[in-house]
Amino acid sequence: MINVAIAEDDFRIANIHEGFLEKIDGVTVVGQAMNGKETLQLLSEQAVDLLLLDIYLPDKMGIDLIRDARDVQPYLDIIIITAANEKHLLEKGLRKGVVNYLIKPISLEHFTDVIEQYKARQSLLQQQDTIDQNMLDELFTPSAESSKSAKSANPTDTEADITNLPKGIDSVTLKKIQTYITRHPAPITAEEMGEKIGSSRTTARRYLEYLVSINAVFVEQDYGIVGRPERKYVPNQSP
Repeated sequence: MINVAIAEDDFRIANIHEGFLEKIDGVTVVGQAMNGKETLQLLSEQAVDLLLLDIYLPDKMGIDLIRDARDVQPYLDIIIITAANEKHLLEKGLRKGVVNYLIKPISLEHFTDVIEQYKARQSLLQQQDTIDQNMLDELFTPSAESSKSAKSANPTDTEADITNLPKGIDSVTLKKIQTYITRHPAPITAEEMGEKIGSSRTTARRYLEYLVSINAVFVEQDYGIVGRPERKYVPNQSP
């Protein structure tokens, strides 16, 4: 479970973002803060993995709060969410190690994708005790380059071309699903896949349906004992 705190001076926006987070499996909101002082207080009282941080807080710029926040929780990850579009603020945030930077207003789909990418990153880090270049490519390389380096010289029939992914499909999660479904080719539901990769059923279904659309995976309809059809996904092994 990923503990998330929200630092946002507009309670309406904070509530919207909290509502978004409630739709995502594996995360929980541990609190909201409306200014810098409340943010530091919240961080001192709660274990927080990820801080969603606005830049324009009433008592302090969010960018300038990052160092103080990490003095309280050294391993804190931060995603900036702001209406500010000045390039120097982005550059400053990147130099201070923010993991993402979002411009308001944010759609539910975009917000969910960013959090799912963060979850996939954390899952990847937790799964391995040592690092190798493939892992580093997944963490740091843009999706097109990552896919080129990660593909073997003789890719399997079930591998999708991940050099030009549509919006809402990121290479890390897609690769994880491809790897699982290739190694375990038995029919699998979206809910089961979500459990395997640590995502929501909705997210798993989106990726599986993308694989269906490019003929890397096909669907079997399982009517079960009550007659209600259930979609199960199987890798396409056809030449």
